[in-house]
Amino acid sequence: MLKQFSPDKMLQTPFGITAEHLRKLGKTTVLTDLDNTLIAWDQLDATDEIINWFTLLEEEGIKVMILSNNSEERVARVAKVTNIPYLAKARKPLAKNFHKAMERLDSTPEETVMIGDQIMTDIFGGNRQKLTTIFVRPVKETDGLATKFNRMMERIILKKLSKKKNMEWEESL
Repeated sequence: MLKQFSPDKMLQTPFGITAEHLRKLGKTTVLTDLDNTLIAWDQLDATDEIINWFTLLEEEGIKVMILSNNSEERVARVAKVTNIPYLAKARKPLAKNFHKAMERLDSTPEETVMIGDQIMTDIFGGNRQKLTTIFVRPVKETDGLATKFNRMMERIILKKLSKKKNMEWEESL
């Protein structure tokens, strides 16, 4: 049961992931969460770091899409500036929008990485779709109200996972 919640990698930040790293793993596509994965949940605008990272990945032939449970307005604001496709109100961990995202990017589960800061939505959802999952430290220590319950469950799961396997935060793939 714990395997479904276990990320393939744990990184300090997504921004060290390069196209070269992804290609070595046989990956061509990145699905990424937005809130507390790329920017703080209460920050409105994309940062230069996000814009540059997306640009570098795309210039190197990696397809990228934001897959967020947040509102259309919130996600569209960042997606517009970064020129990255997105799916808002994704209802992760449910399968529908993972499939929809891969279909829109003409990608398969074997080619796709899911990056996110929540075990209960991003990692569990990605694992259920047989994606490579990368768990990143949240950008901000606080969370919106809807995420607080997930964080409590996450702490329990991470504690159990750490007893079963050696899980360490790394700098890059």
